[in-house]
Amino acid sequence: MTVEDERSGSHTTSSSRSGGQEAARAVLDKAAHENFPVAPFFLPRAWRTDLMAVYGYARLVDDIGDGDLAPGGADAELLGVDRERADDALVMLDAFEADLRRVFQPSAEPCHPLLRALRPTVRRHGLTPEPFLGLIEANRQDQRVRRYATYQELLDYCELSANPVGRLVLGITGTTSPERLRLSDAICTALQIVEHIQDVAEDLRRDRIYLPAEDMKRFGVTEADLAAPRGGVRLRALVAREAERAEALLNEGTPLVGSVHGRLKVLLAGFVAGGRAALRAVAAAGHDVLPGPPRPTKLSLLREVGATLRREG
Repeated sequence: MTVEDERSGSHTTSSSRSGGQEAARAVLDKAAHENFPVAPFFLPRAWRTDLMAVYGYARLVDDIGDGDLAPGGADAELLGVDRERADDALVMLDAFEADLRRVFQPSAEPCHPLLRALRPTVRRHGLTPEPFLGLIEANRQDQRVRRYATYQELLDYCELSANPVGRLVLGITGTTSPERLRLSDAICTALQIVEHIQDVAEDLRRDRIYLPAEDMKRFGVTEADLAAPRGGVRLRALVAREAERAEALLNEGTPLVGSVHGRLKVLLAGFVAGGRAALRAVAAAGHDVLPGPPRPTKLSLLREVGATLRREG
């Protein structure tokens, strides 16, 4: 079945719908492994539902771009992509974008269950397509761009890959303002850089490097150094430098926490704390991220949440 078949009215089978539901649950299960709380229990139920809908969307887009979809081809079938082309990330992203656009069309019904779950969230909060499309475009860029020459190029990528998520959180919670958008962008870019730092080895296995080439040259780090079992002195110094940049962005964005009240303040403090706790874990590993991604403990995360709330209370 092709994308055009789907648009012309073909229906997915009950087995593909069942497989799609299982794949959707697998995507949402990944929320527990993020650096920050995605939709913690203390939030109002409506917020939790909407935040998980956005998370499911963002996670699925990344899984398509990374080739991490659940086996069996259910996602491809739901999106109207022939099995022979299901491994082509660009084809899948195009089909996913077509299905996303149905979310914003009153007379159309999305095919993928995660997009059907997203539609009520979009309608409740008047969300626009732009941030969702930005996340798709970031994953298209991942298929075409494997290296970043400068730190500015990396920031431009984060504008697509990370910042839309924070903008959606503000939209869902009804707290959007120009200043909050600016602060949110700083936090989201920082969190993306932290993730890149943690995942240097994993990204290299996908033939991607998110450490700016200009910085690698400055510290005398080669691609061969990134493939070693452990990080040498120069690589650890480079990781420390990128960690400093991420921390500076977190510091820049942290006043966002103090600009809101109640349970939203705790949620945003959790985002900031997740980044800070991850950076502490990287530092505790001596900035050697090659043996495996340094991850914060739940206790360290809670401590950082408390510290953030005290600073911004």
